[in-house]
Amino acid sequence: MQHRKSTSGRPSGTDGSDYSYRMVVDSRYQLVAKGKKCLSLHFIIETVLLLIGAMFTYLPGIEVDAPNTVAYSSVIVSVVSLIIGNIGRRRSRSGLLRFYAVVSSVAMLLLIASLAKRHLLLKAIQDSKFWRTGKYDVNDLSHFQIGLLLYIVTLLVLKLCTVKAVVSLLFNMAPPKKTS
Repeated sequence: MQHRKSTSGRPSGTDGSDYSYRMVVDSRYQLVAKGKKCLSLHFIIETVLLLIGAMFTYLPGIEVDAPNTVAYSSVIVSVVSLIIGNIGRRRSRSGLLRFYAVVSSVAMLLLIASLAKRHLLLKAIQDSKFWRTGKYDVNDLSHFQIGLLLYIVTLLVLKLCTVKAVVSLLFNMAPPKKTS
């Protein structure tokens, strides 16, 4: 066995044909890295939307002046599950990611339902001339209700994309199945 010469950067005795013995990173590990990066971006956007949701929760409702405890607790549960999901993303813990996906989805649905009920969004949409005339005229809805509707749609689309990213990441993190 020959030793490395100090002037040469490569050990002597290799002709460069040993490339077939080098380690190659499996493609699913690359997909896991991309999935974690994508999920990180989803978590940042979800945090911003939760802050906006907290502001909507704080605003007084049209009908009821009592505090909206369901919306408050939904925002708190969503933030806690987001922290747990971020820990699961960083440490590749599939159990924490599953917990995040289920709990945050339920909390988001409760937040959306409580905000829509408190601000009479469903009633305003049903009673507007928007549906009766077939024209896209939203003059019967207030600007606040239009903003709330856009917020809800954005939140739902983001949650669907986030759950899809979590499921994809979980499939890529799972060990490959052995063939017999």
